Amino acid sequence: MSTNFKPLADRVLIEPAAAEQKTASGIIIPDTAKEKPLKGIVIAAGNGKTDEPMTVKVGDTVLFGQYSGTEIKLDGKTFLIMREADIYGIF
Repeated sequence: MSTNFKPLADRVLIEPAAAEQKTASGIIIPDTAKEKPLKGIVIAAGNGKTDEPMTVKVGDTVLFGQYSGTEIKLDGKTFLIMREADIYGIF
């Protein structure tokens, strides 16, 4: 996916992974009970701060907190924008 959006400083643009449709035992989860995904793919990343270079790069699959980031809509899709410090790790 290419977007013209470029995050500033230590911010990253993340496309959240799709929410689970079924449990491990095969029970279908209704839309009202689905949890917000906790992982996603980095779509764009800023240049970092002058004293802290960015660790994540475009294409990385990352794990982040449940209440991290701000939802934004670009080109009809929902993304999260957050600081790199809100990301727990890279897969």
